[in-house]
Amino acid sequence: MTITAPADTGILISTVIETVDDAALGVATLVLRREDGHDFPAWEPGSHIDVILDNGLTRQYSLCSDPADLSTLRIGVLHVDESRGGSEYVHEHLKAGTSVTISAPRNNFPLVDSRKYLFIAGGIGITPIIPMIRDAEAAGREWTLHYLGRSRSTMTFSQQLVEEFGADRVHLHAADEGGRLKLQNILGLPRAHMLVYTCGPAGMLSEIEDLCMGWPPGVLHTERFSVGDLDAPTNPDPFDVELALTGTTVTVNPNETILDAIEANGGRALSSCRAGLCGTCETRVISGEPEHRDAILSEEDKDAGDVMMVCVSRAAAGCHRLVLEL
Repeated sequence: MTITAPADTGILISTVIETVDDAALGVATLVLRREDGHDFPAWEPGSHIDVILDNGLTRQYSLCSDPADLSTLRIGVLHVDESRGGSEYVHEHLKAGTSVTISAPRNNFPLVDSRKYLFIAGGIGITPIIPMIRDAEAAGREWTLHYLGRSRSTMTFSQQLVEEFGADRVHLHAADEGGRLKLQNILGLPRAHMLVYTCGPAGMLSEIEDLCMGWPPGVLHTERFSVGDLDAPTNPDPFDVELALTGTTVTVNPNETILDAIEANGGRALSSCRAGLCGTCETRVISGEPEHRDAILSEEDKDAGDVMMVCVSRAAAGCHRLVLEL
């Protein structure tokens, strides 16, 4: 199923930070409230927001609050040692009372209804999983969480989750306590009527993807914080992109993205992360074959070729022209 950004993706919301708490070592949780006093738009587990920072950067953070309470939104932000300016700015400059502009929530990681769920979170990857657990619990579904981290002190909400749901369903795996989980033990054999939801570091997700190769298609659902190092595109040649809504045609060179080419020619397309992670630039493909290089679309969606992320994806080998709904 293609997850298309809602029509109000471009809407910006002025908020004020109500509280900032140290939820774990290196992790700050921020509670946001609208400046106009209204409720936030409705959202579902797996959703995230763009946070527009005063240093010119825009960053995406998963929502970890209660979707039933639209008076506030909560996000968790890990201070990354190799920060490119986003997490460092949040930790150093965003305090209670600070005004912050955000996007409306959108969801590229939706919780699909199932009889059973296996949730696997690594580090700050717990944030989108928390609303999913509460949704599954409220629906009376069977679920188990395996939460991996370097130490309990770095594992946000870990003790709260154990106290709320019990250690028989919330399994903490702290590496410094010898609790490193062998993923083979929980993913070695496919289980009937179960979906796997996971978010965390790239290495963990890659191992889970390999282990789930023997599971039925559509079972595994992942959310990534980065796409890693992209391989060279299969099409090394320039190609044309026709923007169907304006009748403009732009040429995309090997060293630029479709988004870059559109902007260089005076055009505009909604975008945010510019890394194939957030889904803001999802665009309908009218004709031509794209080469998908994002971390959002499922294999089914990629095979269908109906949409693409213009910030990273390109024309496939042998395709010299794409027509896009832009």
